[in-house]
Amino acid sequence: MTKKKDIEFLRVTHLRGPNIWTYRPVIEAWLDIGELENFPSDKIPGLYERLTALLPHLVEHRCGVGERGGFNERLRDGTYAGHILEHVVLELQNLAGMRTGFGKTRQTSDHGVTYKMAFRTRQEQVGRAALAAGRELLMAAIEDRPYDLAATVAELTDMVESLCLGPSTANIVDAATDRKIPSIRLTDGNLVQLGHGSRQRRIWTAETDATSAIAEGIASDKDLTKSLLASAGVPVPEGELVRSAEEAWEAAEDIGLPVVVKPYDGNHGRGVTLNLTTEADVAAAYELAARKGGSKSVIVERFIAGDEHRLLVVGKKLIAAAKGESLWITGDGQHTIKQLCDMHINIDPRRGETEGSPLGLIKPDVSAEIILELKRQNMTHESVPAANHKVLIQPNGNVAVDVTDLVHPDTAEMATLAARVIGLDIAGIDLVAQDISRPLEEQGGAIIEVNASPGLLAHLKPAEGGQPRPVGAAIVDQLFAQDDTGRIPVVGVAGERHSALIANLTAWLLQVSGKSVGLSCEEGIYLNGRKVPRGPLSAWDSGQRLLLNRNVEAAVFHNGSRMILSEGLAYDKCAVGIVTDTGGHGELSEFYINDEDDMYGVLRTQVDVVLPEGAAVLNAAEPQVVEMAELCDGSVIFYGLDEQLPAIVEHRQDGERAVFLRPTGFVLAAGANEVAMLPLSCIPAGQAGNEEAVLAAIAAGWALELEPSLIAAALRTFKAN
Repeated sequence: MTKKKDIEFLRVTHLRGPNIWTYRPVIEAWLDIGELENFPSDKIPGLYERLTALLPHLVEHRCGVGERGGFNERLRDGTYAGHILEHVVLELQNLAGMRTGFGKTRQTSDHGVTYKMAFRTRQEQVGRAALAAGRELLMAAIEDRPYDLAATVAELTDMVESLCLGPSTANIVDAATDRKIPSIRLTDGNLVQLGHGSRQRRIWTAETDATSAIAEGIASDKDLTKSLLASAGVPVPEGELVRSAEEAWEAAEDIGLPVVVKPYDGNHGRGVTLNLTTEADVAAAYELAARKGGSKSVIVERFIAGDEHRLLVVGKKLIAAAKGESLWITGDGQHTIKQLCDMHINIDPRRGETEGSPLGLIKPDVSAEIILELKRQNMTHESVPAANHKVLIQPNGNVAVDVTDLVHPDTAEMATLAARVIGLDIAGIDLVAQDISRPLEEQGGAIIEVNASPGLLAHLKPAEGGQPRPVGAAIVDQLFAQDDTGRIPVVGVAGERHSALIANLTAWLLQVSGKSVGLSCEEGIYLNGRKVPRGPLSAWDSGQRLLLNRNVEAAVFHNGSRMILSEGLAYDKCAVGIVTDTGGHGELSEFYINDEDDMYGVLRTQVDVVLPEGAAVLNAAEPQVVEMAELCDGSVIFYGLDEQLPAIVEHRQDGERAVFLRPTGFVLAAGANEVAMLPLSCIPAGQAGNEEAVLAAIAAGWALELEPSLIAAALRTFKAN
């Protein structure tokens, strides 16, 4: 069969955990580049110019050169299609708003045909779509054909906005990542687990697992909220709960005009009408509020002059504050109100319909609140205002001007008090004030609402007035103490020799120490020794189950090499990583793993993910395993049957830890100091001849800070499944 200049995908795999490429999820694609193997980029006339014209930001890709313009230099001097595709796919994801940077391409042993290419992606479907689009774009550049980049970017952007975490949730997750707290997305939406097992917490944008359902219910009942706030001395506007338009007008007359009408159970300003002075306006506002709130119960309250503000309270602290402004347009005698809104308001790049836009689009023909406001001015969206005539479009809302640094301490204290009175751990406090830098009572200001699950975007992407506020960090700090990473002890075991037994022994040591232990291995999932039905789940999915289980206080994973190659590890980091040997390549030829050197690249993954405060437990009798010690961010404990193994001798000379066998027992040594000796009698029943596995388990227990006496007792009572 004649080869042609083309790129064919032989295999595309989403590696969901740490893998042979990196410690983050990637998509791995196996490529057949056909005749393009004979045509590097410098041999294709015009390719450099066409590709850099299509994707000018490729100049930011540093590539192996290590500096800006590095990839373009490689492209100009000559590189192959697989490597070019890697950078095209990364750039398409960046253009779609999903920032990524890692990519790598390697030629396999099938020289001249197959390449393995991996690239970082934050969402599998987006990554796969970018890969397919990247191939089409690159082939168009190679063949000098037109390509509609704008359409591709628009399609990928839509996918990012619909499939990835929203910006508010992503900000919280990023803040957790900065503190080394792991995260797991639990649904296709914004429900996320921070931490593992028994140490986990959960968030749903601005709600947490500590957000009280009772407090949410109180916050949604605006009348009850005002009553509770007033009882605590918080300034609130006088108001009444009514159930008809007639009652609304009577209440307005009792309170004194002007008034505000709003749903008693509304939020986000829906159905709220301000500054009402006539019976007709009050009646119309009542109907709107009743419709928006879904109930005949409506609140009529005193109108307070000033600007609307939204204050974000997390725990007992004010984290951010934003001010709203009235929205006006000026007529020109030619265009309708709707046209003027599109011409002068909706062109603002900060406005949009997605969660990433700090301001919403103005739709005077759709928004019931705007329709009513225009009606009060004897207008509709089709009206044509006279030249220079100002029309009020929105008297409230547009809360996107940062004023955090201006809030008076008394006002901040009043906002945090309001959140505590309602019982919310995260609250959006709506208040009206003419000057946020002065106390509320001094200027007749008041808190008008307390909201659960407040929007965060106005504080993350303020339209003007200040810098983004550390909202995500504040929420994470509220959930986790400063030194808490939300991690449980995780142990990973990789290699062929005795690895299953080592995993079982280590799980038993942890169980005897008093922890509720999960074990994931080829046979399935075990919780404190009890097998749990796994069903059709893959090894990666079953491992994740342990990390999701609130009852699990420690977890042990037996990681097969095939799982590392096809799925990645089920956890991001571990307290202890054990590697026994580099055998087993004979069963992995389909992955182009052909010798022990290739296996080194697979099994080092287990050492790469050891936490800085953790330890790698390595077989001192295996030279390639010994070499992995330099890859470990934490400490290293060598184990071996012979205390004279060079790795053990040198390690002890450096004052480091080792576990080895003597005729008298198992020795735990730290440098020249022999910390403990466990008698040979602690070898588990039926495990004679498996002393090497026992040494590895002892080393793991030591790394987990278990007492030697407890380790010995646990080994004596171990019974193999």
